[in-house]
Amino acid sequence: MSKLDELKKEILAKTREYYELAHKDDRSGFRPGQDRINYGGRVFDHREMENLLDSSLEFWLTYGRYSKQLEKELAQYIGAKHCFLVNSGSSANLLAFFALTSPLLKEKAVKRGDEVITTACGFPTTVAPVVQFGAVPVFVDVSLKTANALADQLEKALSPKTKAVFLAHTLGNPFDLEQVSEFCKKHGLWLIEDNCDAMGSLYDGRLTGSFGIMSTASFYPAHHMTTGEGGAVFTSDPLLKKALLSIRDWGRDCFCQSGQDNSCGKRFSQQFGTLPFGYDHKYVYSHFGLNLKMSDMQAAIGCAQLEKLPGFVQKRRENFDHLKKALQDLGDYFHLPEPTSKSIPSWFGFLLTVRDEAPFAKQALVEFLESRLIQTRNLFCGNIVRQPLFENLELDRDYRTPVALANTDKIMNDSFWIGVYPGMTPKMLDYMAQSIRDFVGSNT
Repeated sequence: MSKLDELKKEILAKTREYYELAHKDDRSGFRPGQDRINYGGRVFDHREMENLLDSSLEFWLTYGRYSKQLEKELAQYIGAKHCFLVNSGSSANLLAFFALTSPLLKEKAVKRGDEVITTACGFPTTVAPVVQFGAVPVFVDVSLKTANALADQLEKALSPKTKAVFLAHTLGNPFDLEQVSEFCKKHGLWLIEDNCDAMGSLYDGRLTGSFGIMSTASFYPAHHMTTGEGGAVFTSDPLLKKALLSIRDWGRDCFCQSGQDNSCGKRFSQQFGTLPFGYDHKYVYSHFGLNLKMSDMQAAIGCAQLEKLPGFVQKRRENFDHLKKALQDLGDYFHLPEPTSKSIPSWFGFLLTVRDEAPFAKQALVEFLESRLIQTRNLFCGNIVRQPLFENLELDRDYRTPVALANTDKIMNDSFWIGVYPGMTPKMLDYMAQSIRDFVGSNT
C-alpha cells in the first residue's frame, strides 16, 4: 500500500470517528413538548460521510465515477434502462417534460398549445414545465382518500390537443396506474410519473416509476433518500435517452462523457445544419438545453443512501401504520388516508382532511400541533390555479378545468400532513397521535 493510500485510509477512519462524536443521533432521548418533531429529515451514518470525503479527496467536482455508479444502480433499482442524475426533483420534472418537446420525436413531440392532463393539487413543479414551455395544463380533480387524480375524469379532460399525462404519486401513494396507463395507451399519449415523493412504492407488485415512458425522482433531504439537492429522470426509450442527455448537458449533440473527446470518431468530419463542415462536434447543439447535472460529491452520498433505501421504505410504512392505528377511531372527524387499490405505498407523509361536519377547523388544529412543536405541512400548493402565479394566466387559453375541482379546494382548505420519515421513533409517533386526540377531545 502506498503512502497516499495509507493516508487516505487513515482519513476515512477518522471520518468514522468524527461521525460517532458529532453526528450519531440518539433519538431515544426525545422529550415530548420540548424537542421539535420535523416532518422529514436526513438519516445517515459514517458511510455517507466517508463517500463524500473520498470523492472530495479525488476532487473530481462534476460528473464522475460515483455519478456513473449511482445512475447504474438507480436504473437497476427502478427497472429502467437509463437514469440521468440532475440537481433537483424540480429539475427532473423540467428535464422529463422538455424531452417530450424534442424534435427527435417528430410528430409525437409536444408543441406549444398542446395539452397535458394533470392535477391542480400537488407540488407546483409538476405543472411549471408545462406552462413554461407554452403547453396547456388541463386539470382533473382528486380523491379525498388518496389525494390522487380521479382516473374516471381523464376522458372528460381529453381533447384533440392532448399529448401527455403528467401525474404525481401524492405523498407516496400511487395513482391508479392501471386505469391511467390504459387511458394513455388507448389515446396514444405520453405518461410521465412524478415519483419524487414515492421511491419504493409498489403498484400491483411493481415499483412506481417503472410504468410511464419517463419518471422522476427527488433526493432532497426530506425525501426517501438524499444527496442534499438532487434528482433523477428514468426512461427505457432510446430516443428520449438521447434527448434527455442533450437537454441536461447544455443542449449539446455530442454524447462524450465529461473529460472525454471524440467518442464518435467523427469529431471534425460531420455536417450539421449550415455550420461549416467539420465544425467541432463538442460545440454542436441540437436542443435548447440547460446544465442540470449533479456533482460527483452529491452522487457519492447517494450511493451510500441507496443501500439504505429498502430499510427507509420499510420504516416509513411502519410509521404510517403506527399513526393509522392510533387515529383509526377518529374517522368521524377526518378523512383518513387510504392506499390506492393494488398498491403498497412508500409513504412520504400522513394526510389528514378535516370533515365538513367536524366541530373544529383545520387551522386551529395545525396551530395547536405547531404549539406542541409538531411540524405540519399543507398538501403543497393546495389548488395551484388559486396561487398568485396563475393570476396572469387566462382560463381556457393558458389552462383548462373541464371538471369542478371541488375535492382539490377541500384539500386546500381542510388538509394538512405530518411526517413518517425513518428518523421518527415510536415515542414521537405516539406524541403526535396523542396531541391530535387531545385537540379533538377538547373541541368536541
